[in-house]
Amino acid sequence: MTPGNSRVQRFPLNDRGRDFAVGDIHGHFSRVDAALAAVRFAPDRDRLFSVGDLVDRGPESRDVLAWLDRPWFHAIRGNHDLMTLRRAMSDPLPDIDHRAHGGEWLDACDSGTQARIAACLHALPLAIEVETPHGLVGLVHADFPYDDWQAIHGATFSPEDEDACLWSIDRYRMQYAQPVRNVRAVVHGHMTLRKPAQLGNVYYIDTGGWQNGGRFTLLDLHTLKPWSRRS
Repeated sequence: MTPGNSRVQRFPLNDRGRDFAVGDIHGHFSRVDAALAAVRFAPDRDRLFSVGDLVDRGPESRDVLAWLDRPWFHAIRGNHDLMTLRRAMSDPLPDIDHRAHGGEWLDACDSGTQARIAACLHALPLAIEVETPHGLVGLVHADFPYDDWQAIHGATFSPEDEDACLWSIDRYRMQYAQPVRNVRAVVHGHMTLRKPAQLGNVYYIDTGGWQNGGRFTLLDLHTLKPWSRRS
């Protein structure tokens, strides 16, 4: 990883192995392990990038601490990660009942664990950039409110724009297929779909691996080919 602004983390080309992006995990890390085993993931040379929503809804949400400590696993912040860290800091988001959205697990964590979880989730960037043999790939949780990827590096990128990256479904709802410039592809989660979808060069890969009967989609960032495994 090369340093940049706190909004974006950039990762150099992996010339030793493969890079995968995975859809929303929602506290089902064992299922992710099974998906990785099926593609013969090699931690000594492969990397896994999460599009966010690591926690809530699933029984293994507190395992997020161990996963974020793995040198080959990297994640951006999703809206559920934001809800969790804010409540763990005793500063919950207004007008949102985190418990009603799968956040009850946090109450079972002692104050020290809650503080560690908050610190780890707070450190997650809004976006990740991954260099690939065929160009730069960007990861943002929910949506990207511009047609030019470079906007995320700009001084005018506003708090409202950051909210759109965490919560919006506008591009998918409108089926807006205009490509995002200055990036090979942008990868999202957030929208739970039956199968991966593509609008222009924007990819949606949350196929409900955290749901019974859903699938975890692993998107190869070098080839942009998806691989899915039923939960």
